[in-house]
Amino acid sequence: MKKLLLFIPIILFACNQDKKKSNTTETAKAIEIKDPHSFSDPSNCVVTHLDLKLNVDFKTQILKGEATWTINKIGKIDEIIFDAKGLKIEKITLDDDIKNAFFALGDEEPFMGQPLSVDIKPTTKKIHIFYSTSKNAPALQWLNPNQTAGKKFPYLFTQSEAILARTWIPCQDSPSIRFTYNADITVPKELLALMSAENPQKKNDSGIYHFEQKHAIPSYLMALAVGDIAFKAIDNRTGVYAEPSVLGKAAYEFADMGKMVTAAEKIYGDYHWGRYDVLVLPPSFPFGGMENPMLTFATPTVIAGDRSLVSLIAHELAHSWSGNLVTNATWNDFWLNEGFTVYFERRIVEQLYGKEEVQMQEVLGYKDLKGSIDEMGETNPDTRLKVDFTNRDPDLGVSDIAYEKGFFFLKNIENAVGREKFDAFLKEYFNSHAFTSMDNDGFLAYLNDNLIKNDESLKDKINSYAWVYQPGLPKDFTLPISETFNKIDSLQKQLMASQNPKGLNKEIKSTNEKLYFIRTIPASADLKLITALDQEFGFTDSGNSEIQCVWYTLAINRNYKVAYPEMKNFLINVGRRKFLLPIYKALIETPEGKKLANEIYKEARPNYHSVAYNTLDEMLK
Repeated sequence: MKKLLLFIPIILFACNQDKKKSNTTETAKAIEIKDPHSFSDPSNCVVTHLDLKLNVDFKTQILKGEATWTINKIGKIDEIIFDAKGLKIEKITLDDDIKNAFFALGDEEPFMGQPLSVDIKPTTKKIHIFYSTSKNAPALQWLNPNQTAGKKFPYLFTQSEAILARTWIPCQDSPSIRFTYNADITVPKELLALMSAENPQKKNDSGIYHFEQKHAIPSYLMALAVGDIAFKAIDNRTGVYAEPSVLGKAAYEFADMGKMVTAAEKIYGDYHWGRYDVLVLPPSFPFGGMENPMLTFATPTVIAGDRSLVSLIAHELAHSWSGNLVTNATWNDFWLNEGFTVYFERRIVEQLYGKEEVQMQEVLGYKDLKGSIDEMGETNPDTRLKVDFTNRDPDLGVSDIAYEKGFFFLKNIENAVGREKFDAFLKEYFNSHAFTSMDNDGFLAYLNDNLIKNDESLKDKINSYAWVYQPGLPKDFTLPISETFNKIDSLQKQLMASQNPKGLNKEIKSTNEKLYFIRTIPASADLKLITALDQEFGFTDSGNSEIQCVWYTLAINRNYKVAYPEMKNFLINVGRRKFLLPIYKALIETPEGKKLANEIYKEARPNYHSVAYNTLDEMLK
């Protein structure tokens, strides 16, 4: 998942025998792990395959159907436990028996939902769960036609990460548990259905779509989208899905997708998921992207018209190795997912767009990380890579800590051993752990056994303990440097001396440069200078969402009300949480701003996904 967007921007086994081996390894690994965010107990009974049949009803905004789970019993037990939240369980049957099996839903727990316990027999192989979702299921966002680009048809999309899959499928909702799946989805005939699986490229006449995902994935990678969607190929294995009116712009923006796949393969080996496609969702999607296998879900906010924000695609593509192939065992190990992916993303970007581009990203990433640490407090245990979100919503772990501190730890390892050696290490790591889950301690043990190898000097350079188990940043952390940004610092000094920004837009051109420039405008800059800067660069009316976010935040802090109408329009029409939080946070700093924030939020909230409005409800209450 791409929470942070910086700019410009499994390995499958070859035969059925190898697939069986990988699934067996994964099951064995799952037995060892107790996930604090799942009621399931895979040490006794674990799912291995899902056959899903669902009917999508836009009138009631409910999914209804049957989830058939193939199970593997490890111990002599008489029950299996699933995770469920807000689901209406109509009946459950076992194997070919049409008689109802006994089941019970336990007490509701905050953000976790309920355990669904099903009595099973010694011979039970399959469990058929007949159910429907609630109208307000947090994973599901139902959009009316006016909330789409085309304005003619409704739209549905899911967001299962971190623990929201249980709100639309009864499942063992832990990243340590993997399964293959088939699905039959029935939708209105004028709409197309897509999933995190092998997908159709055009609508059919029946409105019934069949999907297969042959590679075992965790529940958070279950995904469904239904809407007036069209497809355009980029090359023979990549392409873009979007609403028809958006498709051309999206295909232009993501023209380098094929090159990104090729660049990624040069670093860590073949891409074996088959196709890599991207679905551009309506603007209410709460994240930059979601790495659903074979079909990345992406925000339309990256369509800037100049391909300046498409490192998002490099990030989600990188998840095909880090996250989708080797998965964090629990949400307390989240940095193994996102820290690795930011590192890999920047390696892809460097191959395609050059080293200086990555150096700019590193500086911007560090500033985001330092800001988060300062806000949370340097001694806050949540600034460690190894965090503990037991009894807390794991969505709180989606922060710069997992992304950027994780990246800088891996960059520190690269610096200590050299890129060539580190690349070989990571390539073998992905290969040897393909289709399994990895926890923090397991990775550090693998690092020690296969890279450090009892070299005390190297161990001190890498300093895993300080990076992973201590809060804040290690004392010997080296600040990233960008020569491009150093030049902008000089321009800033000249600007403050002259108070005249004329001609600066010819010196400061790229998205990264403008973003850095805005963020480093000193607090001493008065309203007259802010106005002149807006006239020079046109920041208020920028079509670049990243620039809009930082500029509107600055405008609020400097009381530059000229930007407020466009800021309001931005908040109403964009649902990406990364952008919403800093703008609303700036507004509520003053009584006048808080009043405006609540007025805007009242109008905007229906356009937001639950992932966004659950955070904002708490902030604005």
